[in-house]
Amino acid sequence: YTLHDAPPFPNREWTEEEQMPLGKYGALRCQYLKAHRLRWFARLLLSGQLDVQLHEVDRAAVQRMDILLPQIMTEAGLTEELKNADPLQWAGTMNAITAQIEGILLTELVYS
Repeated sequence: YTLHDAPPFPNREWTEEEQMPLGKYGALRCQYLKAHRLRWFARLLLSGQLDVQLHEVDRAAVQRMDILLPQIMTEAGLTEELKNADPLQWAGTMNAITAQIEGILLTELVYS
């Protein structure tokens, strides 16, 4: 343990994954835990599992986005032909789909 002006902090080595920057969903999860689940946040932080969990949430969200986006695009009929014929309609539909998927990811992975 290292003594500072505050309570002692454990000395530990940081893994390569913990040194990597967080993505959007990992950062949102961290903010959520700090604001609404402070005990859980403190437990994860002190056990050294916070960064691991945040990176896992971020990785899961990106993978889920990569799976859901093509499926919903196909269901909505978004094709390259539509993109070339009517780019504004394509962009609007794409934005709506992305917002829908992001809502799912936030509900299921970030704010749970």
